[in-house]
Amino acid sequence: MSTSPRTVLGIDASTQSLSAVLLNSNTGEILWSRSLAYRDDPRLLGFGFEHDTMVMPAREPGEAEQPPRLFIAALEALFADLKAAGFDTAAIASINTSGQQHGHVYLNEQAKASFARLRDAASAGDNLLNLLADSLAYGGAPIWKTANTAAEAAHIREATGGKAAIIERTGSDIPLRFAATVHRKLAIRYPAAYADTRHILQISSFIPAILAGDCTIPIDFGNACGTGLMNYSKRQWDDVVMNAVAGDLPGGAAALAAKLPPIAHPLAICGSIAAYFQTKYGLAADCKIVAGSGDNPQSKVLATGDLLSLGTSFVYMISSPDGSVDMAGTANAMYDGLGRPFNFGCRTNGALAWDRLRLRHGLGAKDYAACDASLANTAPGSRIRFWHPDTESFPIVHSNPEPVRLDDGPADFAHDFAAVVDSSLGLVYRYGMKIAGPDAANDKSPISVCGGPSTSEGIMKRIAAIWNRPAIQAGQAGAALGAAVAAAVAIVPEGERDIVAEKLRQAIFTGKGVIQPDPEMVKAYHAEGGYLDQLEVAFEKLRKS
Repeated sequence: MSTSPRTVLGIDASTQSLSAVLLNSNTGEILWSRSLAYRDDPRLLGFGFEHDTMVMPAREPGEAEQPPRLFIAALEALFADLKAAGFDTAAIASINTSGQQHGHVYLNEQAKASFARLRDAASAGDNLLNLLADSLAYGGAPIWKTANTAAEAAHIREATGGKAAIIERTGSDIPLRFAATVHRKLAIRYPAAYADTRHILQISSFIPAILAGDCTIPIDFGNACGTGLMNYSKRQWDDVVMNAVAGDLPGGAAALAAKLPPIAHPLAICGSIAAYFQTKYGLAADCKIVAGSGDNPQSKVLATGDLLSLGTSFVYMISSPDGSVDMAGTANAMYDGLGRPFNFGCRTNGALAWDRLRLRHGLGAKDYAACDASLANTAPGSRIRFWHPDTESFPIVHSNPEPVRLDDGPADFAHDFAAVVDSSLGLVYRYGMKIAGPDAANDKSPISVCGGPSTSEGIMKRIAAIWNRPAIQAGQAGAALGAAVAAAVAIVPEGERDIVAEKLRQAIFTGKGVIQPDPEMVKAYHAEGGYLDQLEVAFEKLRKS
């Protein structure tokens, strides 16, 4: 196995920030990390997104778009900070990207030439925003919070042959946020923008396309699952689904197919760093650009088993070595950043909803002391309160502008927060078990937990008790770090990849906190007729109301 020193860079373009991790691929040491918060970094203001919701003002309920120019500006700022930090950028051997699942951009005919400018060293005298200014066919990047595509999803499902047919083909029951529904919506609502579109890139491909100076790079088959257009078992665009999406649109399915990139393995090398970044930021000409993947697939790289990601949305990722598909449609089938199959449920109202709850009570979005106090002073499994400010997909329920309080306690933050934590995590567990199967409740292997809230001992104690298994406190070991690990794996011979991945996982998680389930807390949640049973009954009543 190769032992020569390698530095690799993982980048994650999420809903709230652009983050990066610089990793020593031999030791697993994190050399540098940075997270540029869109709402806080002065270089990233003025792009037109709302600081509360992190999306552009919606023109109709359920629309959720972010400005593509924001991602371009954030990438520039990130490399400026990396250079300013004084690291030897010429030592970076590969760069791998994570992008928020389902988010995508529409590029026009000029984009190919605009991106190619980045391969000319003279371009370093300008900036990315100017160089790519004429590349966009549409001014928004629809993201995972999209919920205004019910009619389009229903049309695609029916035209494919119904629920069972589309799940069998794509691994998912065409959720509203999947890119296929948005392509159809855009074509109908904004036909000129659709006609002008020459390249459709997921955000996970948009960033490496900039880095390589090539907007024709492939999409990986992990994130292609999140478009709803890929045949899950064949790992290629599905002709039947493509025709269901676009058969009656201008140009038909052929026009849509022409706009889509080829499909590749998540670890495929799709180019080298463009001259712009070599000249301006000191990267070496042989720095490899990896195809990248979505934020869920890249986070899953860090776990050998199940993973709970407490990000802007909460995602429960359940390993499925046999590549099984949930024909009930509760789960979505996918591949991770190493190409391994898994199933997952995505709860829209995740950490961002918890932030909004703090703001709602007049606290700072990051007032974690108040959160810890709430958890410490509220008995686990004692209150049921739902907070769904956005339409929820896992499990499905309409949005509620006000918290739904199903107990007689005070309507203050001290009671609201702990109750919402219990209810939201309890729902993820309860409906996740429907994905995992009847034996999953007896699984006592550790569950890895990543994302900001995992640094809270109070939250981790509740997770360990709700799942009734040890919980590994992975902290901020999320999509950017997963992308960095996959960047290291991508540049070694194929026969060494599993060894390198496991070595880096061991190095990263050594010394991380493992929270054991407290028996009394487990009893509070799991007793027959107890909290989890009551929670599901209350939720089903709410869903039918």
